[in-house]
This record gives sequence, structure tokens and C-alpha cells, in this order.
Amino acid sequence: MIEINKQDFTSKLTKVFKENGLSSLLSMERMELFYRLTERMLCENEKYNLTAITDIDKINLNHYADCVSLSAKLKKGATVIDVGCGAGFPSLPLAIVRPDLKITAMDSTAKRVNYVAETAAMLGLDNLTAITMRAEDGGKSPEYREKFDYATARAVAEMRVLCELTLPFVRVGGQFVAMKGKNAEFELSSAKKAIATLGGRNTVCENITLKGNGEELTHPFIIIDKKEKTPTTYPRPFAQISKKPL
Repeated sequence: MIEINKQDFTSKLTKVFKENGLSSLLSMERMELFYRLTERMLCENEKYNLTAITDIDKINLNHYADCVSLSAKLKKGATVIDVGCGAGFPSLPLAIVRPDLKITAMDSTAKRVNYVAETAAMLGLDNLTAITMRAEDGGKSPEYREKFDYATARAVAEMRVLCELTLPFVRVGGQFVAMKGKNAEFELSSAKKAIATLGGRNTVCENITLKGNGEELTHPFIIIDKKEKTPTTYPRPFAQISKKPL
């Protein structure tokens, strides 16, 4: 069992949230949940690779503050699907700070989904459900297709591929919010056809900058409005998506 000094962790978490205007999302109870999440993540990380980031300062900035910054984009009481949730980012931090959201964390890797589900249960996050499913299968399923106010994805795939994997989950009137890296503008310019084909419109690319411990983390949110139903042809099998992106 990895033990973290709780007072030190809480002080660092409070500081980085304050520096980035996120203090209103923290409470004593939520700080305790982030502390327990960190202990569990680092412990389980020794068994299988969940994250390459193991320094507490970097976890607080690169994982927690980064994921929680998405909160401002999501309306109260919304349904959210985190496609390719991996180790639970952004779904676990979002579930902690936004108990009003109903979050579905989806990934094709069972051991990661099991980790997310078990962690949510341990933390008492009854607003998060984790399911093992390929996104292209989920996007065809009547249970999930066009059922969500928002879809989100963090570090999953390039935009042409990502749009086909995510936009089928979003209801008309909802949004896809992609958390992307430095190549976002280039990816977005290549994805115009895919976005239009899949029912997306009014694309916005918003850069956010987070600060902590003398470093800055800048990356874009790509926000796509879902204005039309996705044609039933999509999503295609993944082999087709990756071989011939829209």
C-alpha cells in the first residue's frame, strides 16, 4: 500500500485549484476523495500501467486540475460519456466535483474498466457507471446511440477517427468536447468533412492554460455542436475507420 502524506497532498491540491480558479469545486469531502483516489491509483499503477505521471504535483495539475477544467463546459444535470476512459480521466475527477452529472465511462480494456468501476464504488461515486465496450459498437447500440448531452475524450485518437467514435453517442442539441494536444488545429482542419458528415456543426477550438509549481500546461478544447442525427452507416468497424478516415 502506497501512503501519501495527507496534509501535504491537501495543501498542494488546494494551491493548484486556487491558482486556476477552481477553488469553488473543492470541499473538505472532495479533497478527501482526491486523496483516496491518488493512493489507489498509485498502488494499482504498480500492478499495471495506469499513468506515467506519478509525481503528486504533476498528478494534481496534469490529471486533476486539467480534467476538472472541463466542468465549466457541462450544464447542470447533464449526461456525459467518456469515450476511451482509460484510467478514469476525465470521468473520475469530474464525478468527484460534479455529483449532479450522470457519467458513463467506456473503454474496450476490461482491466481498466474494472479499475474505474471499483474505484468509483470505493469512493461512493454513484454518479459514475463504467462499461467495457468498443466505442464503434457502443455507437451502434440503441442503449447508447444519441443518448448523451455530452461526449468527451482525452488523448484517444486523431480528430477524424475520434469524431466517428464519439459523435454517434451525442444527442441532437448536445456537444462533443475533445481534450486535445498541440496538434489540435491541424487535426481539426483535416476533420471538417468528418464533422459535417457525422452531424456536427459550429466547431470551436478553445485554448486553456493551467498553472502550477512554476509550470504551465496549455492545450485546446475542441467543442462541436451536434446539429443533425448521425447517419446510420456510422460508426463503421474500426478497421475501416482507421484505414480510411472520413
